[in-house]
Amino acid sequence: MVKKLLKRNALDIYLFNKGENYKSYNFIGAHFRTRDKVPGVEFTLWAPHAKSVRLVGDFNGWDINADFMLPVEETGFFHLFVPNLEALSLYKYAVESQMGQITLKSDPYAFYSEVKPNTASRTYDLKGFHWNDQNWLRKRKKKNYFKSPLNIYELHMGSWKYVDDRIPTYLELIDLLIPHLKKHGYTHVEIMPLSEHPFDGSWGYQATGYFSITSRYGTPHDFMAFVDACHQADIGVLLDWVPCHFCNDEHGLRRFDGTEQYEHIDLKFSDNALWGTTNFDYAKTQVQSFLISNAMFLLEKFHIDGLRVDAVAFMLYQGYTTDHSEVNEYAVKFLQKLNKEIFALYPDVLMMAEESSAWPMVTRPIHDGGLGFNFKWNMGWMNDMLEYIEADYHERRDLHKAITFSIMYAFTENFILPMSHDEVVHGKKSLLNKMPGDYWQQFANLRMFYGYMYAYPGKKLLFMGGELGQYIEWNYEREIDWFLRDYDKHKRLENCVEEINHFYLNEPSFWLNDDQYKGFEWIDYANAEQSIISFVRNGDQNDHILVICNFTPQVYDDFELGVPHMGAYELVLNTDDEKYGGSGYGKTSLVESVKVPKHGRPQSISVDVPPLSTLYFKFHEEKTYE
Repeated sequence: MVKKLLKRNALDIYLFNKGENYKSYNFIGAHFRTRDKVPGVEFTLWAPHAKSVRLVGDFNGWDINADFMLPVEETGFFHLFVPNLEALSLYKYAVESQMGQITLKSDPYAFYSEVKPNTASRTYDLKGFHWNDQNWLRKRKKKNYFKSPLNIYELHMGSWKYVDDRIPTYLELIDLLIPHLKKHGYTHVEIMPLSEHPFDGSWGYQATGYFSITSRYGTPHDFMAFVDACHQADIGVLLDWVPCHFCNDEHGLRRFDGTEQYEHIDLKFSDNALWGTTNFDYAKTQVQSFLISNAMFLLEKFHIDGLRVDAVAFMLYQGYTTDHSEVNEYAVKFLQKLNKEIFALYPDVLMMAEESSAWPMVTRPIHDGGLGFNFKWNMGWMNDMLEYIEADYHERRDLHKAITFSIMYAFTENFILPMSHDEVVHGKKSLLNKMPGDYWQQFANLRMFYGYMYAYPGKKLLFMGGELGQYIEWNYEREIDWFLRDYDKHKRLENCVEEINHFYLNEPSFWLNDDQYKGFEWIDYANAEQSIISFVRNGDQNDHILVICNFTPQVYDDFELGVPHMGAYELVLNTDDEKYGGSGYGKTSLVESVKVPKHGRPQSISVDVPPLSTLYFKFHEEKTYE
């Protein structure tokens, strides 16, 4: 049997050990096969330094002496075929180190796992699900994300909305989540990691089962049904993916075969003190095969539309949290290899880097020295804006650079503007609660900020609860505060977010030239004294939107502003509108430019600027009123 395996999978094994098998999940792990006309499950495990490996499970009474796996000579693999084994059987590997210590390990390639707190793997056949998302996939192939709106709703599945006081299932979320996404104008949902993980408090970022979609919410087929339903509703599905580190739990990857199989042999590089985890060693070719295969697996088997790659900065720098000076060249090459191989097979997906350092060319082509991602989270913009909006109004004039500096590099990468879960936990407060001033001003600040964010260059991402004006910070142990909809200010804020989102989707000026300087034009960036900025977002030809942001409670009548062209400017969105809970201040609705120079332009307009507001004015070349 071993000789047959070696002959049948010789190329797969060779490429895996070389670091070039990008679909290793097709032969490693537990697979339903028929051997000599007998159905069963074929188990294959990579454990190159193990003295022995035994298969244990509910089918053999968990007897570590019942089923010894056979070593595949000089390959690092072990193999066993178990005839007539049923689906959903529980199993683990009893891995014996060279020192004789036996540890029960979950299958690194398991497709399904026991529900926590139990940790066994389950046999599962991924085949048999019927997909109905062909139209979506065809449209995805034609999509140019750089020239399209991209509005992402970040989601933690276990704490979005409960069903009968419990976490929802994948299937239940179809009817709960998709209508919410459609109503609010989101193009994609980004789900925090779904790789199997033992501790809820890690939010999925400390995994034990990279190929096992967590059983907390249902089966792999259930998750396929969720993705399929999203696609049929024209919603893309993105996953957070963590190729940086894995958890230290005994049944996981750490010292899998009694040695540093997946991690660096030097504790200086393998131990991750910041998160209490273990870092992958990208110098190992088999680790490269494992991780790239995992990314391919999610895209192929679950039709995922893209991956947000977690902690890229940590990968790029050895000891990133203490010393940025030492670059991990193996990680650089791994990320380039990852993106090269992903885009070779899936050129129409998103590969998004959460990269918080100043590493250059993250979203530039590999042949030009870039890392090859197609989008990067703009962490610099996010940090600057949070510092600014948390400041009292009298302090904002001294922090004015925080809202203007990011445009200096806004087109050096393909950016996503993230307001993610990380900004509303661990005492950082919710977005609403970060805002200064009284209760009314906090809501006005948040509406103004959303108006600014959706007009600013870059794709958009907002964490769940932000659309409701969640007042307390996110807690993974409870659902977000849906009862806030019963309160007028929160309901009106949600309406404001919904209308801003749909305006963004329908206004090409806000995304058509997101990746080019011609898509943005300052009117006045230097008005620190009044804490007002104004700019234009340009679409095609004379299609543009004028944006005014007032970051203080002060109102301004007949505020003069230079504009790019002669014509009429129609107020199409005002975050201070009474219907959103604003003051409704001012009389401006439609104004025509006059030949009075201002801000370096030969024509200008005069408008009323409400307190703590963002205003959108749409340009009309022809005069629209007498």
